[in-house]
Amino acid sequence: MFIELHAQSAFSFLEAAEQPETLAEAAARLEMPALALVDRDGVYGAPRFYRAMTKLGLRAIVGSELTLRDGSRLPLLVEEREGYQNLCRLITKAKLSGAPATLDDVEEHAGGLVCLTGTADAHLDRLLGIFGRGGCFVEIQRHLDRAEERRTQRLLALADRRRVPLVATNQPVYCRPGGRAVADVLTCIREHVDLDHAGHRLARNAERSLKPARAMERLFADRPDAVANAGELATRLNFTLKNLGYRFPDYPLPPGETPISYLRTLAEQGARERYGHGPLAERARKQIARELDLIGRLDLAGYFLIVWELVQYCRAHGILVQGRGSAANSAVCYSLGLTAVDPVGMDLLFERFLSEARGEWPDIDLDLPSGDRREQVIQHVYQRYGRHGAGMTANVITYRGRLAAREVGKVLGLPPDLRERLSKLVPNWGYQDPEDLLVKRLDEAGCDSRHPRLRMFAALWSLLQDLPRHLGQHSGGLVIAGGRLDEVVPLEPATMPGRVVIQWDKDDCAALGIVKVDLLGLGMMAVLQDAITLVRDEGGEFDLARLPPDDPAVYAALQRADTLGVFQVESRAQMATLPRIHPERFYDLVVQVAIIRPGPIVGEMVHPYINRRRGREPVTYPHPALEPILRRTLGVPLFQEQLLRMAMVAAGFTGSEAEELRRAFGFKRSETRMQEVEAKLRAGMAQQGITGAGAEEIVRSITSFALYGFPECVVGETRVIDADTGRWIPIEALLTRRVRIEHTHACDAHLKLRKRRVLKATSSGRRMVCRLRTAL
Repeated sequence: MFIELHAQSAFSFLEAAEQPETLAEAAARLEMPALALVDRDGVYGAPRFYRAMTKLGLRAIVGSELTLRDGSRLPLLVEEREGYQNLCRLITKAKLSGAPATLDDVEEHAGGLVCLTGTADAHLDRLLGIFGRGGCFVEIQRHLDRAEERRTQRLLALADRRRVPLVATNQPVYCRPGGRAVADVLTCIREHVDLDHAGHRLARNAERSLKPARAMERLFADRPDAVANAGELATRLNFTLKNLGYRFPDYPLPPGETPISYLRTLAEQGARERYGHGPLAERARKQIARELDLIGRLDLAGYFLIVWELVQYCRAHGILVQGRGSAANSAVCYSLGLTAVDPVGMDLLFERFLSEARGEWPDIDLDLPSGDRREQVIQHVYQRYGRHGAGMTANVITYRGRLAAREVGKVLGLPPDLRERLSKLVPNWGYQDPEDLLVKRLDEAGCDSRHPRLRMFAALWSLLQDLPRHLGQHSGGLVIAGGRLDEVVPLEPATMPGRVVIQWDKDDCAALGIVKVDLLGLGMMAVLQDAITLVRDEGGEFDLARLPPDDPAVYAALQRADTLGVFQVESRAQMATLPRIHPERFYDLVVQVAIIRPGPIVGEMVHPYINRRRGREPVTYPHPALEPILRRTLGVPLFQEQLLRMAMVAAGFTGSEAEELRRAFGFKRSETRMQEVEAKLRAGMAQQGITGAGAEEIVRSITSFALYGFPECVVGETRVIDADTGRWIPIEALLTRRVRIEHTHACDAHLKLRKRRVLKATSSGRRMVCRLRTAL
C-alpha cells in the first residue's frame, strides 16, 4: 500500500497551500491509513496534524525537510523518540546559529531518523555513511514534467547502481479545489513578483496534489518497488507526539519534604496571615484542604511551587506582581500570595480554575509592569532553567482581512489605490458568514464585480484566509521543561535579543500537556507600582490584598460613572452602563466588567440583565434545569463557566466535550469549529427534549461568545463608509451636516452586514458618544 511520506502544509511558510487538518481530511477520503507531514525546517504544524489525524483514526508520521548549507533539502522522518529529539535539536542548532545545517550536524543527530534524498542526492555517499542502507532512500517524483523526468531517470540509475532502495512521493502542497492557485499566489509573495511576471517561478502544472495509491501505482508502473517501499517504510515510523517525553521541572525542596507537603506548609502559613482568626478562617481552612487534596491527586504541586518562586523573585526585587484570571478562584493561590482577591469571602467557584474533568494543567497568569521590570523576570526564567530549557510560545501570524487583501491585490497586479481601498473594505464584508460571498459586495463598494481580476481577487482572498504566513511571538507565554526543551520542540531566536521562541503556539502546548506560564506586561501595573511608591514616600503603607471591598466612596464614584483613568471601567461603554447597573458590592463589579464583552452584547444579554436588576422585568430561565446555573446572574448567562455548565446540563455534554467548547471560544473565533459545536449542541438538546425558542436562546447564548468581536462605540473621530461610493466619511461631518450620505453598511436583525439607508446621525450626550441610525 502506498503512503505519502513527503506532504507539506502551509507551515512550510509561503510554499504550501493547505492547513494540516485539510491534509488529514484528504488522507481519510483517499483511505490512506497514515501520512507524513514534512514541512521545511520545522515541526510547526505537527501538533495540529497529529490531533487531526488521531481524531480520524489515522497515523501521523513526523518529519521535517532540512535545508542544508548548499541550498539542497533533506527530508528526515522520525522512527522513534530518540529520532524526534535529535530532529528538534538539529533544527534548533540551525535556527539559533542563523546558518543552514551541515552534513556534520546531520551526522551528529542521525540516531532514530530515516532520510529521503530529496534534492540532496549529490550527497548520497555521505548520507549512506550516516544513515546506512536501511535508513537512506532515494526519493523519486513524477509531476509530468520532462526536465524532472530526466532527473528521475538519473536517480533510478544511481539507486540501482548503488543498490539503495527507492521511495516514490508526490510531495503534495495542496489537496483541495483552488489549491494550485493559492500555491501560485504564495510563490509570487515569496518571490516578490506579480502573476503577470512570475513566469517559470510558478509550477508548470497542477500535479502537486495528494494523490491516491492507484494514481501513484500508475505513475510508477515501471518501478512498483518504489511505491511498495513507501508503504513498508511507513510501518517502521511508529513515533507519535503522544510520546514526547516532556516533563515539568522539579522544584528544589527542603530536606524531608515532598512537593505536596511543602506546598501545604506554605499554603497553611499564608492562610494564617491572610485570614488570621477571623470569621472566614474555618471556611478558608476547609477550602484550602479540599484544593490541596485535588492538587495532590493531579500531581500539580510542583507547578504551584514554581509559580510561587517567580512571585517571590518579583517581591524580592521590588517588582509588583499580581495573578489574574481564574487563578483568583483558588484559596491556595490567595494564601500563597499569587492573587489578591479572597475567593472564600467572594464565594468564587474553584472548579473554574481547576477540576479533574478538564484534564489539563491550570493556568496562572501573572501581570507585571510592562517594560524593563517584566523583561527582568523573563531573563530570570532563562537563567534559572537555561537557554535550552525555556522558551516563549509562538503566535502564528495568519492571512486575514486587510493583510490578505493587500497581498492578493499585489499578486494580481491591481493598482495601489485600488488595493488600499479593497484592504479597507474587506473587514466589513461577510467573512464570518460564508454564504455572504465577497463578489456580492464588490458592487456595493463601487467595484465592477464582472471584472475577471476582481472576481479572482474575491476567490483568492477567501481561499487564503487563516493560512499561516509566518511565526510571531506570544505576548507573555513561557514554556519551561525539566531537562532540554529543545528535545521536545525546536527553538528559534526571537526578535528581541536574549529570548528564544518555540515553534508551537499556546493551543498546541495545551493539547500536548506542555506547561506554559504567562508573564504579561501591563501598563496599569506600572502605574500601580509608581502609585505605591508615592504612598510609601509619604510614609503610608498598604496591601492590595487587604483593600476594603465595600468602600462607599468607591461605589458612589462608580455609580455616577466617575471612572476616567480607572482600569477596566474607563471605556465609554463601561461608563454608559455603570449608572444603569448601579454596582453596590464587589460581585456587581465582576458582572460590570463581564457584561461589556462581545458575547453578552451580541447575544443580547445586556438589556435583559439591566432590566431584571432594576426590577423592570421578571427573572426567567431558558429551561428550568438551568436555574441553579443562572440564578446569580438573574437568568442571563454572562460567564464562560456558565456557558459550559449550560452545555453539560441542557445538551448532555461530557466534561471533555465542555472542554472542547471552552477551547473553541478561544480558537481565533473559528467559525468552522463553532459550527461543529453548534451541531452537537442542537443534537444534544434534542435528545434532552429541549427544542423551540428555549433551544434557540441557549444556542445563541453559547455561540455568540465565540463568533463576534467587541463592537466599539462610534466616537467623534470614527469614520463611516458611504456604501454608494466606498468613501470613508468622518461621523463629525455627518453630525454637522457638512456631508450627507444615503446608505452605509450595518448589521441587520440577523447580525449580517447589509446596505442600509441612513436616517439620522445624532450626538448622544456630553461624552461625545454618537449614534448612527439606519434602516433598510
